Amino acid sequence: MTLDWTLLLAPFAAGLLVLATHVVLGIDVLRRGIIFIDLAIAQVAGLGAIAASLTDLDVIFHDFGPRGLGAQLAAGLAAGAGALLLTWCERRWPDIQEALIGLVFVFAAAAGILLLAHSPHGGEHLRDLLAGQLLWVSWQQLLPVALLYVGVLALWLGPAQRWPRLGFYLLFAVTVTASVQLVGVLLVFTSLIAPAVATRAFSGARRIVLAYAMGAAGYAMGLGLSLYVDLPAGATVVCCLCLLALGGLGVSGRRPAS
Repeated sequence: MTLDWTLLLAPFAAGLLVLATHVVLGIDVLRRGIIFIDLAIAQVAGLGAIAASLTDLDVIFHDFGPRGLGAQLAAGLAAGAGALLLTWCERRWPDIQEALIGLVFVFAAAAGILLLAHSPHGGEHLRDLLAGQLLWVSWQQLLPVALLYVGVLALWLGPAQRWPRLGFYLLFAVTVTASVQLVGVLLVFTSLIAPAVATRAFSGARRIVLAYAMGAAGYAMGLGLSLYVDLPAGATVVCCLCLLALGGLGVSGRRPAS
C-alpha cells in the first residue's frame, strides 16, 4: 500500500498554527491556575456553532460551508459570552472559580447533546466537535486563522499584559473559537496544556522553544501514525501529545521552574 504523505501537510500546518498561540497561552493558563478555562470556552464556542447549524444561520451562510462565517460568528459570540460570565464569576466567587469553570463546561456539553438529540447527524456533529476533522483541513482555511493569530500574539505579547482579567478572557475566547473550528475541543485543550506541562521545569524563552518543539513532535507523530494505521487523526494526536507530556515530566523530574 502506497501512502500519500502530502495529505498531512495542511493538517500539520494547522497544528503548528494552533501551537503558535496555544503554547504561550497555555504557559500563562498554567501559571494562573485556571487549567480548564480553555476546555470550557471551547465547549461554549462549540455550542454556539451547533446552535448556528440548527437555525437560519446555517441557511444564510450555506455557501461558506459548515465551518464558514455563520458558525464562526455564532461560536465567537458564544465564547465571548462565556468569557464575560467567567469574568463575573471570578469577581464574585474567586475561591471556587475552577469549579465554576467545570460547571460551564459540562453545561455547554450537555446543552449541545440536547440540541442535537433529534438530529439525524447528531452523533457525527458531536464527534467532529470533540475530535475535529484535522485530516480534512484545507489550506484555504489556514490563511484567515493565521492572520487572526498574528493579531492575537501581537496583543498578547504587548498591551494585553497590562489588560484586566476580562481582556485576558476575551482574547482567549477569540483564539479558542478559531482553534475549535480547525482541530476540535480535545486538541484545543491538549495543545494548550500538554506543552506547558511537559516544560514546567524550564522558564523564559527556553521553555517556549521546548514547548513548541514538543507540540510539533506530537502533531507529527500523531498525524503520521493516524495515516499509517488508519486511525482518527485528532484522537491520535491527542494521545501522542499526552504521552510526550508525561515523558517530559519524567525527564524533568520534580525540578521546579527556575
